[in-house]
Amino acid sequence: MRATPEHPRRPAAVAFDVNETLFGLGPVGERMAARGMPGGSLDLWFARTLRNGFALAASGTYRPFREVAAATLRGLLLDRDDVEEVSDDVLGAFAELEPHADVASALQRLADAGIPAVTLTVGASAISEGLLERHGLRDLVRECLSSDDVEVWKPLAAPYEHAARTLAVPADRLALVAVHAWDIHGARRAGLVTGWASRLEGTFPEVFDPPDVTGPDLVTVIDGLLALD
Repeated sequence: MRATPEHPRRPAAVAFDVNETLFGLGPVGERMAARGMPGGSLDLWFARTLRNGFALAASGTYRPFREVAAATLRGLLLDRDDVEEVSDDVLGAFAELEPHADVASALQRLADAGIPAVTLTVGASAISEGLLERHGLRDLVRECLSSDDVEVWKPLAAPYEHAARTLAVPADRLALVAVHAWDIHGARRAGLVTGWASRLEGTFPEVFDPPDVTGPDLVTVIDGLLALD
């Protein structure tokens, strides 16, 4: 795989991760609590869902996000007799996610600069599209892309390369913006420019390739990417 150039260039297009980067998972946690699941269930379930998806991808196996998420959730509900009902209810909350406060301004900055934005998620593109429509952000995003399109999960290279092909830009002119360090590492290894917002994880693990731009929020990250030569 290609690594990001030593001196990254100003991106010609930007791809945004969706879950936790653009939209918080609070409604999912609230649905879990309403169903009597213990505190901490959201973080445990989401971390295990990603772990399971990554393990499948690393072994050359593809399963859609919802399938992995549902199976992982059922594993936390083994002592209940309403597993399927709770699983469907909790996963349905993904259609009700709320955008973080920095999202609209970050997308508008790109639109004002004439730089197209897309979303790139391991989840379903229809969910991304519905959330953007619901919150009046759809006009600021050119396309909603997904790992489903190539049947490979991020952080393997194929989804990032798919985004570059879709936007008709070289990989080193496409930026990936995310709050997940693992996503940044995958994008860098695929040759993308990267921007990491620290508002979720706080510190960037030194075992990963570092981001080209770092900031506390998406607006600061976008400003940093636009400031590249």
